[in-house]
Amino acid sequence: MSVNLVLVLAVAAGVPLLLGLVPALPLPGPLLEIVAGIVLGPAVLGWIEPDPTVRAFALFGLAFLLFLAGAEVDLRRFRGGPGRRVALSLGVSVVLAAAVAALLQAAGVRGAALVGVALLATSLGLVVPVLGDAGVRDRPVGRLAIAGASAGEVAAVVLLSVGLAGGDTPLGGRLLLLVLLLAGLLAVGLVVLGAEHSPRVSALVTRLADTSARLRVRLTVLLVAGLTLAAEALGFEAILGAFLAGLLVRALDPDPERSHPRYPVKLEAVGFGLLVPVFFVTSGLTLDLRGLVEHPAALAAVPLFLAALLVVRGLPALAFRRELDRRELLAVGLLQATSLPFLLAAAQIGEEMGLLDPATGAALVAAGLVSVLVLPALALALLPRRVPAPA
Repeated sequence: MSVNLVLVLAVAAGVPLLLGLVPALPLPGPLLEIVAGIVLGPAVLGWIEPDPTVRAFALFGLAFLLFLAGAEVDLRRFRGGPGRRVALSLGVSVVLAAAVAALLQAAGVRGAALVGVALLATSLGLVVPVLGDAGVRDRPVGRLAIAGASAGEVAAVVLLSVGLAGGDTPLGGRLLLLVLLLAGLLAVGLVVLGAEHSPRVSALVTRLADTSARLRVRLTVLLVAGLTLAAEALGFEAILGAFLAGLLVRALDPDPERSHPRYPVKLEAVGFGLLVPVFFVTSGLTLDLRGLVEHPAALAAVPLFLAALLVVRGLPALAFRRELDRRELLAVGLLQATSLPFLLAAAQIGEEMGLLDPATGAALVAAGLVSVLVLPALALALLPRRVPAPA
């Protein structure tokens, strides 16, 4: 057992305890985990080192985080008129992201295209709780906010995996490999559907789902690992396979809270109870804070990247102006500009592939940290609270 891993797990356990003991501390758990990693890691105190064991757990944590994000995407939200407006909003975001990337390229910023793609993503896992706290998750503002965030997440993952992280493979070859990966995904889906329609197999899975076997959870973990490995084998980033696994699980079971109420709870226990916190703490351990502080230009880029998030993801919320009032529209724009996990993933991938300077990656992550700290709180203040029904 790695000493560093035990220390990371201690941080992961200590953060929610601290937030519980100090309820007035208005910090999201992931943000505090990243900050703890920065303080305890090589950048400041040097008490914890991101050794290979910690990095392996963090990689699986990232995969599971993207899986849970994909499982939040309900494809039914893209039907009809709302789906067209979400597509319009995403199209405007892509154009604005390309414009930001062009400006960064002209300014001599390395990895400008990667930054542009990273700006498209919205932290769906952070948006949904805010909408739930306001009691508007099932109202038009909540549905449009979730659909817009989902579209940005899907677009960012696909563009990063296919467009930027494909190595020397031509675009046509990468698209062909993507079709092959999707065909494998479809085959897995058909096998799962066939098993569900088999009374014997379905009864066996149901019987073992709530025993110590936890068969449904084990099969899901196998699906995430298998599709992650398949994506890597075809030359894509691992996050694409994990995200597609989440999309597949949600497509096969659109209402898991009703059909299998304990299943989502168990998955979140595996993800947010173990793997995902390790990823967030490790992201803090590996963040190049020293490079950010030592380079004034990179430090000055933090507010610029935050402004770019607001422009690329916040401004296109105007596509929903017919359905929402001004306060709701502004809240949706702020929520769509809230991003952190994908920025972390993009910064790590960019640095590993030599596409992004560590200081630029740290500035991008720092902008994400500020967005998570500030924007959801502002959106929550703008959203209308649930009005109790009259007696």
